Amino acid sequence: MKKKTHHHNNAVYIGIGIFQGVILCHRRRLHLHHLLPFISAVAGCILFLFAVLSFLSPPINHDQFHSHHKSDQYIEVRSNARKPTAFLVPHSRTQELVRRNLWQSSHSQFYYGCSEKNQNFLEANAKTNPHRFLLIATSGGLNQQRTGITDAVVAAYILNATLVVPKLDQKSYWKDQSNFSEIFDVDWFISYLSKEVKIVKELPAINGRVVHPHRTRVPRKCNQGCYHSRMVPLLDKKKAVMLTKFDYRLSNRLATDLQKLRCRANYHALKFTDPIVEMGKTLVERMRKKSKHFIALHLRFESDMLAFSGCYYGGGDKERQELQQIRRRWKTLHKRNPDRERRQGRCPLTPEEVGLMLRALGYGRDVHIYVASGEVYGGEDTLAPLKALFPNIHSKDTITTKEELAPFSSYSSRMAALDFIVCDESDVFVTNNNGNMAKMLAGRRRYFGHKPTVRPNAKKLWRLFQDRDNMTWEEFVNTTRFYQIGFMGQPNEVKPGRGEFHENPVACICEDKESKSKSMILSKPDLESNDETDSSYEEDVENENKTREIQRLAAEDSSVITNPENHELQEIFSD
Repeated sequence: MKKKTHHHNNAVYIGIGIFQGVILCHRRRLHLHHLLPFISAVAGCILFLFAVLSFLSPPINHDQFHSHHKSDQYIEVRSNARKPTAFLVPHSRTQELVRRNLWQSSHSQFYYGCSEKNQNFLEANAKTNPHRFLLIATSGGLNQQRTGITDAVVAAYILNATLVVPKLDQKSYWKDQSNFSEIFDVDWFISYLSKEVKIVKELPAINGRVVHPHRTRVPRKCNQGCYHSRMVPLLDKKKAVMLTKFDYRLSNRLATDLQKLRCRANYHALKFTDPIVEMGKTLVERMRKKSKHFIALHLRFESDMLAFSGCYYGGGDKERQELQQIRRRWKTLHKRNPDRERRQGRCPLTPEEVGLMLRALGYGRDVHIYVASGEVYGGEDTLAPLKALFPNIHSKDTITTKEELAPFSSYSSRMAALDFIVCDESDVFVTNNNGNMAKMLAGRRRYFGHKPTVRPNAKKLWRLFQDRDNMTWEEFVNTTRFYQIGFMGQPNEVKPGRGEFHENPVACICEDKESKSKSMILSKPDLESNDETDSSYEEDVENENKTREIQRLAAEDSSVITNPENHELQEIFSD
């Protein structure tokens, strides 16, 4: 205000000076006395103009220069409330806040996949009944179907039956007409498992007659005894039986040798076809050329997912009407309370919230992210906050040409397979819901070296996002990291038997305890060690203790997007 007054006084003094000059000229040149009224009027106008300009012009503010400097270092993130906030995200990663390896799980080198069969495991030629044929009809998207195929191998082994190559779902939401051999290498599948389960491509004639398989369905989570009691009599009578809607129809708790067969089928026998593998490798190579490390993000923020979740994201009546219209397609979906769903951790994070979580975990603005997703609800406007936090955002469409994607783009399962490969090969995989793809990849990444897999603890993080205007960035970082303990894909962070076996294949993961013990002893600092080494060691121990302490809480908080009235629809939309 003082600066404005100063400007105003200067203008007045200038105007008075001009006026005095005019009067002086008048005194010296009396013969021009007839021009005095005109000159006076001009001087008054000039004086008035200066006064107006001095009032309207902004004061010189030296803080302006500091704010420009600050904008080069921070990104201001505002909540929907648009309140003033001290919540400023640093442009670059704050080194002193990151004291862990961002690209590798702690002690992952001491864990490895182990699914070899034991000596007592009976092979196919010794146990297969030549008069029993098992067929399955899978359900849902690519990853849900993958669970069914894997479990079908084990079911056939339990029933001493020949497995007919599974039939893929071509009628669900995605309406992909691909068959098994167009997605998976069918010859490899048959040959790899030939000693465990006899597999044929087509149902043969039985006793010289064409047989139409009897169609039925087994309960969910059916165990070994359940299959024996329900299916053996039926197979002996009908010879060929097709199990429909075959997804999650096998118990998570089976004998170890059966669980290892499950792993061999999933992680070794199921390989994508050569065209899919080659295109997937191309995508990974192009990401590697951009950066040594990269994150793959399964965003899952499409309109169908949001509609199914029953959540609300601040888009007003337009959003409510659009998503409600989509929900009407499925009559079995009941109306949900959006606030309750979010409190229970059942809502996908927004792209902005995912970005904030990753920045809080220590990933800098220069990190490259591959987004595995369909069409994001809200388009570029929705993605803009994520891109402000991480400008290097990529997808299939941005790192390939339309011609390269043409053989795959009309088939949702083939496109999903490409995303699966990139996510599997990424240094860090981030999932935004605990659906089928997230579970399958989490289990696979555990089996092949415990590569970091970040799953948002949405039940806790939603409160943090709500209150972020009332805290500093440093407070947000510390709280986020605490909440995420147990959700980072670390070894032993999930109790054996918790969750789906495909997500946590504990029976197929071995620990090199001897090497781990030696390493811990050697890495323990002596009294003469420097402070940096000492703090690093203490942090490793502290993190391991924290992980153990919150395993039970983490398991309780590992809620999925839905805990719904219709389990089958939940699994379809979580793919």
